[in-house]
Amino acid sequence: MSAASPVATEAAAGAATRLVGVSNAASPASAAPASAAADLRRLAALLTGAEPLNWVITGDSITHGLVHTQGERSYPEHLHELIRGELGRTRDVVVNTAISGHRLTDILDDWERRIDSWRPDVVTLMIGTNDVATGPGSDTVEPGAFAASLREFVARVRATGAIPVLQTPPSIDIPNAPGRERIAEFVDAVREVAAAEGVVLVDQHARFTEWGHGGVPWGADGRPLPPERRRPRRARARTRECTGHLPASRRRPDAAPARGARRHGAPRRLTLLRSSSRRRRRRRASLPPPPPSRPSAATTPETAAGSA
Repeated sequence: MSAASPVATEAAAGAATRLVGVSNAASPASAAPASAAADLRRLAALLTGAEPLNWVITGDSITHGLVHTQGERSYPEHLHELIRGELGRTRDVVVNTAISGHRLTDILDDWERRIDSWRPDVVTLMIGTNDVATGPGSDTVEPGAFAASLREFVARVRATGAIPVLQTPPSIDIPNAPGRERIAEFVDAVREVAAAEGVVLVDQHARFTEWGHGGVPWGADGRPLPPERRRPRRARARTRECTGHLPASRRRPDAAPARGARRHGAPRRLTLLRSSSRRRRRRRASLPPPPPSRPSAATTPETAAGSA
């Protein structure tokens, strides 16, 4: 499941070693080799069952949704809406344990709180943007060490009875991101570990590159995600691709788009503020001009002469 927002449904995964109605905690590890295809088939079955699922989403600031969303919703929030809204799974729990600035080793070192204590059925991970960083104050992480940490993450998630979902970090405006020139190597590491370990992969880096952004680096226009009008279509298409299930849009079929809601790519709340400001200016312009001000007594010639 991936998100078209660009990532509204980025977490396509399921419960790793359980069938519908079987407790996650009581499920032994599967003896069969893990495969992404089998995990996706299991997810499709779980999504039709009544048993609630626990979804844990973790990573760095991109997942945390702190600051960089410019006030818009983060992809975990879109995923939450998809699961508990469009899919109608109101008893599912979606937990975001991502922390801005963290690397993969930070998650491994805080495993109990970030992952295990939530008894997850699905664990998604998007990481690498901070791991790739070099420069003053940063410990350099090599791609090989990063891949080894990814394999440890996958093994730990599977040991909980859940299925891991790996996500590649989105593309970076490298000329304006000094110290992150190695991002392509870390993206390849995520892809290679996913292929070798049979893990569901949401290749956001490839998706962002495929979608393009009119030649403008992602985020450089103040919009960290693709235009709002593209999100639902892409989200539903990726959901069908991963699960075979196409959620219906929650939008009323007779609802007209909000006039000017996305003019110039501005968030809706800013557009509304600008519209209010324009209305105030028009009202002021329609008012008759104020009468000319009368000179005060202190400045009339008579007063001036008398004061002399």
